[in-house]
Amino acid sequence: MQQVIIIGAGLGGLFTAALLAKEGFRVTVLEKNATIGGGLQNFSRFGVSFDTGMHVIGGMQPGGNIRRMCEYLGIADKIRLRDVDDDCIDSLFFAEDHATYRIAKGREGFVSSLAGYFPRQRENLQRYVDALFELVEQADLFNLRPSTGGMTLYLGSADFMLSADQFIAKYIDDPKLASVLAYFSPLYGGRHGETPAFVHAIINVLYINGPSRFEGGSAHVADLLADVVRANGGSVLTRHEVEWIEVQNRHVEFVRTRGGQQFTADYYISDIHPCSLFGLMADGALPRAYRNRLDSIPNAHSALSLFIKLKDRSFPYINHTEYYMSRYDEIWSFLPSASRPGPPDSEWPLGFLFMTPPEVKQGPWANKVIITAPMPFSEVERWADTRVGHRGDDYEQWKKQRAAAVLRKVEEMHPGFLQCVEAVNTASPLTIRDFYAAKEGTICGFSKNVNNIALSQVPVVTKIKNLLLTGQNNNLHGFCGVPLTAINTCEAILGVNHIVNRLNAQFSTSNAQSSTLNPQKTQ
Repeated sequence: MQQVIIIGAGLGGLFTAALLAKEGFRVTVLEKNATIGGGLQNFSRFGVSFDTGMHVIGGMQPGGNIRRMCEYLGIADKIRLRDVDDDCIDSLFFAEDHATYRIAKGREGFVSSLAGYFPRQRENLQRYVDALFELVEQADLFNLRPSTGGMTLYLGSADFMLSADQFIAKYIDDPKLASVLAYFSPLYGGRHGETPAFVHAIINVLYINGPSRFEGGSAHVADLLADVVRANGGSVLTRHEVEWIEVQNRHVEFVRTRGGQQFTADYYISDIHPCSLFGLMADGALPRAYRNRLDSIPNAHSALSLFIKLKDRSFPYINHTEYYMSRYDEIWSFLPSASRPGPPDSEWPLGFLFMTPPEVKQGPWANKVIITAPMPFSEVERWADTRVGHRGDDYEQWKKQRAAAVLRKVEEMHPGFLQCVEAVNTASPLTIRDFYAAKEGTICGFSKNVNNIALSQVPVVTKIKNLLLTGQNNNLHGFCGVPLTAINTCEAILGVNHIVNRLNAQFSTSNAQSSTLNPQKTQ
């Protein structure tokens, strides 16, 4: 029984730990915080529990890639989910003309709902959606097909080398509709002329197939994954921050926590940002060229988040996510890129995500709201050397001003909303940086640039023989991308396609058993 140490109990660390534990490894997960989960964590303010990061998820519909992983781990039926409304998976509000667009679920629903607003674009919309699915079909890992290429798509696709905005423009000739179709881009760090079309395609296909939300918070998923580790003889230890990784001759000898404990294993896996990992080992532990390369990769954006407690029975529960956008021609200007500057200080935010998370047995009234507004780390650079709770009055004043700017724009979308607010808690990019050990507070990991796609392709294997990586910096971020990267990490130990073949074998067996018990399903 080989031993594995995993640094960080975020989504990637826990999925990797659960998969390896199920394969017979003795796994120990070391988490610096008092709570496991990373972006799956919940925290309590004003007597209300809030999710920190995982708000809307894809891949959990029957047959979905992440649901199949959860079925393999034995936790799928224990995850509390609420599907969003079929007739409106997302609604988009554009302040420029006060227009609201409601987008329906499924390929046909997506096309028909948007064609209702842009009737002359129905044929183009159909071609666009078909192209999205064709592009995603090329990703073997996303489709849980045996492969040697991981998440990377085949370069033979004509659309692969397009940026997301070029991809949309190839199929859509109405500028306003093109902006509507790019509404996701600010949330995944989309940049004009840079973000690859396949990132846009994968995220959109996940949502077109049907997004879900966690009922009663996302933390229970972290607990379920930890239970898999423990049930297979492993441990998940909180308040065990790794402060040092001893490396000799490109081989990890042990890790040491701030409490002075040393842990040894056959393999070590890092779930923290690779650039944060460098600070835990000696300068010569990794080749300088390798470190410089990873240091040079731009990080995706950060965000300012508002966690709002509502007055009792004052605001309705909304069973889909809402997006606020300022103007159509600014959809790619939320964040600075090589071709476009970010918004002037006086105009921030150009947009944000607005949602009412569901409780278990959710009724007609919401008790909380979460708002996420994209923000570059440069906004908080002046306080970069401070720590949580000790950033000064000017920082607190800045947060209040930024929160007020967001709430003023919520009023445009929901007049009277301010009267429903009882209390507001604000988290900045510094909060994300410090709690997740994420460089520059990135919420999507390394930024991908179609003009230099090789730069952001970070293998899960490192220049240290028994040190591997997992998490959002290796492939894609989010509740879909991160578990799929966990497969890559596990297979770097177990062998290519080992986990994928296991998943497919179980899926085939389950389908056969289901067909035997329910013969009508095969008719």
